[in-house]
Amino acid sequence: MARGKLRIYLGAAPGVGKTYAMLSEGHRRIERGTDCVVAFVEHHRRPRTEVMLHGLEEIPRKEIEYRGSTFTEMDVDAVLRRAPAVALVDELAHTNIPGSRNTKRWQDVEELLAAGIDVVSTVNIQHLESLGDVVESITGVRQRETVPDEVVRRADQIELVDMSPQALRRRMAHGNIYKPDKVDAALSNYFRPGNLTALRELALLWVADRVDAYLTEYRSAHHVSTIWGSRERIVVGLTGGPEGSTLIRRAARLAEKGAGGEVLAVYISRSDGLTAASPKELAVQRTLVEDLGGTFHQVVGDDIPVALLDFARGVNATQIVLGVSRRRSWQYAFGPGVGATVARESGPDLDVHLITHDEAGKGRGLPVARGARLGRSRVIWGWLVGVLGPILLTWLLTSASPDVGLANDMLLFLTLTVAAALAGGLLPALASAVVGSLLLNWYFTPPVHTLTIADPKNIVAIAIFVGVAVSVASVVDLAARRTHQAARLRAESEILSFLAGNVLRGETSLEELLERVRETFGMESAALLERAGETDPWTCAGSVGPRPCQDPDDADVDVPVGDRMSLALSGRVLPAADRRVLAAFAAQAAVVLDRQRLRQEADQAKELAEGNRIRTALLAAVSHDLRTPLAGIKAAVTSLRSDDVEWSEEDQAELLEAIEEGADRLDNLVGNLLDMSRLQTGTVTPIIRETDLDEVVPMALGGVPEDSVELDIPETLPMVNVDRGLLERAVANVVENAVKYSPPEEKVLVSASAIADRVEVRVVDRGPGVPDDAKDRIFEPFQRYGDSPRGNGVGLGLAVARGFAEAMGGTLSAEDTPGGGLTMVLSVPTAPQRRPEQPDLPAAATS
Repeated sequence: MARGKLRIYLGAAPGVGKTYAMLSEGHRRIERGTDCVVAFVEHHRRPRTEVMLHGLEEIPRKEIEYRGSTFTEMDVDAVLRRAPAVALVDELAHTNIPGSRNTKRWQDVEELLAAGIDVVSTVNIQHLESLGDVVESITGVRQRETVPDEVVRRADQIELVDMSPQALRRRMAHGNIYKPDKVDAALSNYFRPGNLTALRELALLWVADRVDAYLTEYRSAHHVSTIWGSRERIVVGLTGGPEGSTLIRRAARLAEKGAGGEVLAVYISRSDGLTAASPKELAVQRTLVEDLGGTFHQVVGDDIPVALLDFARGVNATQIVLGVSRRRSWQYAFGPGVGATVARESGPDLDVHLITHDEAGKGRGLPVARGARLGRSRVIWGWLVGVLGPILLTWLLTSASPDVGLANDMLLFLTLTVAAALAGGLLPALASAVVGSLLLNWYFTPPVHTLTIADPKNIVAIAIFVGVAVSVASVVDLAARRTHQAARLRAESEILSFLAGNVLRGETSLEELLERVRETFGMESAALLERAGETDPWTCAGSVGPRPCQDPDDADVDVPVGDRMSLALSGRVLPAADRRVLAAFAAQAAVVLDRQRLRQEADQAKELAEGNRIRTALLAAVSHDLRTPLAGIKAAVTSLRSDDVEWSEEDQAELLEAIEEGADRLDNLVGNLLDMSRLQTGTVTPIIRETDLDEVVPMALGGVPEDSVELDIPETLPMVNVDRGLLERAVANVVENAVKYSPPEEKVLVSASAIADRVEVRVVDRGPGVPDDAKDRIFEPFQRYGDSPRGNGVGLGLAVARGFAEAMGGTLSAEDTPGGGLTMVLSVPTAPQRRPEQPDLPAAATS
């Protein structure tokens, strides 16, 4: 069953006339004979809206008891049982009463559409999910009832119901929207001129972007190649904090301002310690970005600004959206923060947006634990503190400070050892213990300036100092290694969970999975290699990145998958700890490859089934459609050769005309069969030349009566790059089909016009037309729409015409004729305009 079509009336505010427009559409459809019912309409006791319900069949509402009160909602089951052609459903973003079939009304509408019922609905701009924050900032009212933007974008038609703020306020003042006792409050609050103007602008911009998307699809389908704005790809940096939802919605609005914008949310897992990221928040934000049409990515990186910029440049992003840091003011003493660093390092090719939010400056939650993989700067600081620190402390104690006693001296040196362990790990701390013990012995243990220790108590004290220093350094290093292991395991589990979810849902292709491997591990290229046997050469089943490896021996990292498959990465050598996750990626890549091949085999089986269907149809055509004109020719010839009857000249002429007509039909049928065979075997080789349409189109009209076609081909049209023979055959088939279905008293119009770098030939008839769901089927081989009688062709004319058009780089599509009928649009490329050649003139003539 074909899915129903959704039409939405979009308004900027309540009262602009959405419900009235929806009911008017219902009346128009009933007048055209369409089975249309009112599934749910909320008229709010507005007199003019109530009047529009007269003459429309209403489905009784379903009553639901909730907290001692009775409410009414749309009865989805009753509508499905009634099974109308069109259902009118008001307030798409409405939240149903608990106990209803679905939570939201748009989910009820999805069920009606899935059942093949067309739906006409209404929604206000403030109810779109991505605009919740901006509407709240304008009106001060948070919309509780929202509908995902993707639901509205999927609508087949979106019509803006527009009204100026002044007219809407006058309608409000006249009592046409709310009751008189609520008018003054509404006019002074929500319906202020500024609010209405801002909401109207939002609605106009949203619909304009929808129109841009439609125009882009049209230009792509018709190969209109002119300059267009670059596609915006916006990367949203997520921290797992509560501000992520605000950033995602803001990025979605930025993406909607440009045609074809794309949002990519990325979370960077640090491998040097646990973070304050909430898995629950990340799951919610991932769902939100996918609902808004974006994608979610997860990358492991030690340096968050570098990893974020590398990811953004790797996906050719144009903008980065980050939230203002949650750190408190004193924490900026430790560095400028991720946002400032990204903005400074982004360069001129990336725009960075820092978005304010409610969590700014409130602190970062749990502190980030230190890990064992310390950066180079921290290791350097650890060695400086561990080696130079004791020397500097010795100078201070011997020259600038009075004698504080050996016990206090040891505590001060022990403090430096602990600091070296915290900063640089085990080795700097051990170096600090050794240097400190030697300095204590030389400068502070009697006799000084010798390595001899006179008092045995001092020997014990220095030994205890060394033991404590080594123990503290070992404990700190062990804690750092345990922290690193926990962080590593968490990052691995998050990556594997995300990978498994995508693969199980079937959302990841082999190239996407290899790209995820490449970006996760920071490699230059990734390739999945396979071979038929142990001695056979390796072949590449899929790859991403520049210069992928063609042999596992050439790779920097090679992960075998069984005996005949291997995942090969190039770019850098990975540590052994990464190979466990990489092995999981390799196994999933093999699963994805098998799934793709099974899908290809299924497609091939479908093609074979289609071929069998075509062969069966061909046999039927040969057995009937070809035999019919042959039988007529044989009967006419037999009659002429008969000696039993004396035929008059008129009878002989009529029989000869029947023979000629039958021969022409045979020639046409056989020609179409041969042409279809050439198209399916790929043996059509067009000879492209510059051609004038007014030289080809008139020649294509020889097979139809002279008074059945009206020709309108301007002489000012540009030349086209086509094969003259193929173009003539395509136009002839389309015109013959139009004349066949057009009423006898109506002429078929054949016109042409230039659009950008294309020329469109439009064949317009006033026949019965074709429904939208059948417009593609009429171009399939052996398809004849409607009640076309047998013997009028085998259903190949339009299929051959489209095949010839596509062979020349053109297109052939069907559209509705305004007022009834069908219009065939044949689009072909224009010839490149050449500059007139300048003759070589002598120098005297040009001076």
